[in-house]
Amino acid sequence: MTIPFSHFAEIELRVAIIQTAERVDGSDKLLRLCVSLGDEGERQIIAGIGKRYTPEILIGRQIVIVANLLPRVLMGLESQGMLLAADTPDGPVFLGPDTAVAAGAKIK
Repeated sequence: MTIPFSHFAEIELRVAIIQTAERVDGSDKLLRLCVSLGDEGERQIIAGIGKRYTPEILIGRQIVIVANLLPRVLMGLESQGMLLAADTPDGPVFLGPDTAVAAGAKIK
């Protein structure tokens, strides 16, 4: 399926820095991430990456998120964005810049 560029242009992709990460009680795959978007503040993101990543190794990592999604409740927790990840046989692999950039940087 193809979409017009105008639809893609509506998606706001940003670089976020993971400030805290913890497992979601009752789930083996969900992690609760608190991420910084720099001047735009912090967000909570609930991500299904817990089978591949432990919370401790995520702190300080830069990820790419969809910043303008409507919030969604997962297991009673509000997720205020979605991280981008590649789907692999070993589980999701999150995407991030190959060089450190400012939190909140826009992806073009």
